[in-house]
Amino acid sequence: MTESSRGGAAPAVRLCDISKRFGAVQANRAVSLAVAPGTVHGLVGENGAGKSTLMAILYGYYHADEGHIEVDGQRVAIASSQQAIALGIGMVHQHFMLVDTLSALDNVMLGAEPAFFLSRAKRQVRQELEALMRDTGLTVRLDATVAELPVGELQRLEILKALYRGARILILDEPTAVLTPQETDQLFEVLRRLRARGTTILLITHKLREVMALCDAVTVMRAGAVIKTCAIGDTSPEDLAESMVGRKVNLGRAGGAAKPQSDTPVLKAEGLTVAGDAGSGVHLLGNASLALRPGEIVGVAGVSGNGQSELLEVLAGMRAPDAGTLHLAGRDFHAAAWLDPRTARDLKLAHVPEDRHALGMVLSFPAWETAALGYHEQAQYRAGPFGLGIDQRHLRAQTATMMEQFDVRPRNADLGSSKFSGGNQQKLILAREIGQHPAVLLVGQPTRGVDIGAIEFIHNQLRRLRDAGCAILLVSSELDEILALADRVVVMNAGRITGELAIDECSEKNLGLLMAASPTHDKTAAEAATAP
Repeated sequence: MTESSRGGAAPAVRLCDISKRFGAVQANRAVSLAVAPGTVHGLVGENGAGKSTLMAILYGYYHADEGHIEVDGQRVAIASSQQAIALGIGMVHQHFMLVDTLSALDNVMLGAEPAFFLSRAKRQVRQELEALMRDTGLTVRLDATVAELPVGELQRLEILKALYRGARILILDEPTAVLTPQETDQLFEVLRRLRARGTTILLITHKLREVMALCDAVTVMRAGAVIKTCAIGDTSPEDLAESMVGRKVNLGRAGGAAKPQSDTPVLKAEGLTVAGDAGSGVHLLGNASLALRPGEIVGVAGVSGNGQSELLEVLAGMRAPDAGTLHLAGRDFHAAAWLDPRTARDLKLAHVPEDRHALGMVLSFPAWETAALGYHEQAQYRAGPFGLGIDQRHLRAQTATMMEQFDVRPRNADLGSSKFSGGNQQKLILAREIGQHPAVLLVGQPTRGVDIGAIEFIHNQLRRLRDAGCAILLVSSELDEILALADRVVVMNAGRITGELAIDECSEKNLGLLMAASPTHDKTAAEAATAP
């Protein structure tokens, strides 16, 4: 076991030979880990490697079958999250544990009210939170309801809540999975300030650049066991990736730009406009036009929240624009009579949504139902008199085949969709949509919250689909992903397309110019980006 400590001090956290089994699945195998006080310690590994289970044991959600835990050099028993909090351990989950209808202040207070009278309690909590925000840089609008807050502020609220309850050891589970690059930078500044004031941070992440930029040490897990623990200066992203997966991983480009198989677009949209709030004069989508040709991947780059989501929703038939036209598979649609999702599927347009939980699956459904969601009325899935029932045997068998082809783990078609890790949920949705052999695929954030091995797999699947003649529109907040996959790139800012570049014209500088361009200076920005 490798221990990291400063000045001979006892580790802030020490896990000794932790093992945990769920039925036939061995989630943790004799895991030993020590984290120095006042450091950021990364915990990386593929989906299902046992990272979250290990941290759930430390936070008291699960109890280890074997092994023990030490906090500040003292052996402790943690049977509940309340006991973990009492020991100074806090956890911020990937999916926030907040009540949408309550204010940020009320969410912090909930279950930890310091006084019997509510008004007095609120005054006391507000004073403490304002002091904590000044000290840490965790700025949150305390009187706004959670439903009104953007994702980055929700993340800060969760951290603030943990610190208010006395957390000296902070567990963060995929904290940047849903953040924009700017929000990620802001979070990292906060975490550095917390480290400087002595907070110990355990960071679960798939993003190796973040590990290298923020962490002092890192532990790699695979198949429930620790593969290595080392100081961050003794490793590299390539070394970590190979340790995580057990082989070399390539996430870069695989050859040059693909040549479209036809110059005739299979999808052509013109003048797509979606108005914002009434009277605001703001457009969520402003006069956007683009075309997709068979056998190419068109990337959409831009900071999240600049119209990419609305573009996907309109093209998928999930919302009608206020203006614009669409030509798809020989049919024309206009704002007053727009495409709907069922017609889109009939016209061989498939959609992998940005938010897999809200739009891609029903979490309470078993995997075999998720594997047919949206396509369950097709004749191949019908059974019984007049085809009114569903052929569950056929669906289960087909789902098992999908799971094998897309390496979905565990390969259990009856397991609830919520029981799969995020990466395996994503692969199941991709298997469903790609399995329909679409002519057009709209895919949003294909690798959000997905481990490095699954990223490589998903990228290869998208390239294979493109090479088979599919036209793919790829929306991603990861610029590296756009540069690795796209054959040409359109850039969005403030709801408008500010430029288009062939992939060999793309660089972070050129794309950054277009991403920051004012919509009123689109032409100037595009010319600047392509200037020698």
